[in-house]
Amino acid sequence: MKIRSERYNFRKLRVRNKIRNVTQNPRLSVYRSLKHIYAQIIDDMQGKTLVAASSKEKGVTAASGVKAAALVGELIGKKATQKGISAVVFDRGGRAYHGRVKALADGARQAGLKF
Repeated sequence: MKIRSERYNFRKLRVRNKIRNVTQNPRLSVYRSLKHIYAQIIDDMQGKTLVAASSKEKGVTAASGVKAAALVGELIGKKATQKGISAVVFDRGGRAYHGRVKALADGARQAGLKF
């Protein structure tokens, strides 16, 4: 039986490989730690991060949990539209699509990102 971290890494790579091979759009990658949530829009063709946001940024630190994730989603959506990015592919990073991950995705959609 595999340990938890091995199962997580397998899920993460499985999701990422499906995303990379299908589309030319940049990838909205989400990392969730115990306290914070981070989001990056990455261009896999060039291997560069185009836009990044986290719950450590000014204005988001007052909130926590699902509220902070929604604010991070709105923040990354605003930054992406300012850079001219309108469509992305969502990479949940091996995590289940509920709670903070879903709140971040909903916040990004409200800010104008399409995925």
